[in-house]
Amino acid sequence: MIDHGDGILPSLDFENLKVISAVGRGAKGVVFLARAGDRSCSECLALKAISKALIQKKEEAYGEYKRVSFELEVLRRFDHPLLPRLRGVLETDGIVAFAMDFCHGGNLHSLRKKQTEKMFADDTIRFYAVELVLALEYLHGLGIVYRDLKPENVMIQENGHIMLVDFDLSKKLKPKSPQSTSHKSSSPNSSAKKPARKRRLSWLNINCNSGILPCELDSVEPQPESTRRGESDSVEKSNSFVGTEEYVAPEVVAGQGHGFGVDWWSLGVVLYEMLYGTTPFKGENRKETFLGILTKEPELTGEKTALRDLIGRLLEKDPDRRITVGEIKSHDFFKGVKWDTVLQIARPPYIPCNEVEDAVGLSKQEVEIFVHGVFFPEGNDDRREKNEKVEEKNGGNEENNSNKKVWSDKLSHRATENDDFLIF
Repeated sequence: MIDHGDGILPSLDFENLKVISAVGRGAKGVVFLARAGDRSCSECLALKAISKALIQKKEEAYGEYKRVSFELEVLRRFDHPLLPRLRGVLETDGIVAFAMDFCHGGNLHSLRKKQTEKMFADDTIRFYAVELVLALEYLHGLGIVYRDLKPENVMIQENGHIMLVDFDLSKKLKPKSPQSTSHKSSSPNSSAKKPARKRRLSWLNINCNSGILPCELDSVEPQPESTRRGESDSVEKSNSFVGTEEYVAPEVVAGQGHGFGVDWWSLGVVLYEMLYGTTPFKGENRKETFLGILTKEPELTGEKTALRDLIGRLLEKDPDRRITVGEIKSHDFFKGVKWDTVLQIARPPYIPCNEVEDAVGLSKQEVEIFVHGVFFPEGNDDRREKNEKVEEKNGGNEENNSNKKVWSDKLSHRATENDDFLIF
């Protein structure tokens, strides 16, 4: 089902892979903690298992197969210490899965919630901000806009450094051809009509969907030249309506087309949340949140500092005036940072415990049943009963069984607030 490409990519199977437990879920996949190799040299992996039935169900409307293939392809290309390595792929009748580096420290969201006041100190924010800038700069250098930056997607590696994960909403922006600009400027009437149509489609999707994730228009249009040269001037912009609502940029909400600048906006939201413990535009519902993103200024309460100034410039609503990567790296908040060597000399503020409790492990059939049960819970009493048997197999006592039931329940429902499990 999934094209592995021409490169050499290790094939995995359940004979040489021990699946220990589920650790999180996303829009169409469940992530399991797994061990590869024999007991003497086993290493921990994150196994992202995606339901084939769900892909087929969504394929006609949203191009899910294309997204899975794209995520697999970008993972193959990564060569950066802050991004995951693709460690292998496997496929069964019920799932397609790929293995990546496992991060022992959970994510930035759960780490923030463990702080005394659920906020980070400025020095800690600076450390994680530096690494986020480097990771995004690398992605943009590959022509990839990330489009889903949020604390839940920022994992903490065993060495304390971050790892950016979950690329199924990312997009490769096409280089802008010389003809695209001249064609755009020579057709003022058509250019005036198209953005309006895109805005109507975007708002229709907002009102009729339970989340942003499926609303993928996935079209690319050349945009007029900006009066201020930015990072996206050499690429065409995307009109896809994707992201996570509290972190999505105003140009995405307005359906105006977007480029790399949406990632810098999201970085501003993440830094704001690290500083204040909440996102800047969160409303009582999605409509109110989007209205705040489009019309309100962030409340940067407290004394004027370099960090607050940086956040304000990242949360500039006009993408043509928003701060760019060069300006970010030279900002006063990062004064003294040696960008070329920071990953070698920086001391992370938090080093996780890397011990992983052993367990019996899940079989291929049990993994398939569990993944299917997460995404097709209704009318599957037989599968649910089998899931409970899977949980019993992984716990040696009553406490362990109770814990497994918790993650089974949490993974089966979208509305969760549980720091032990990753909802991405």
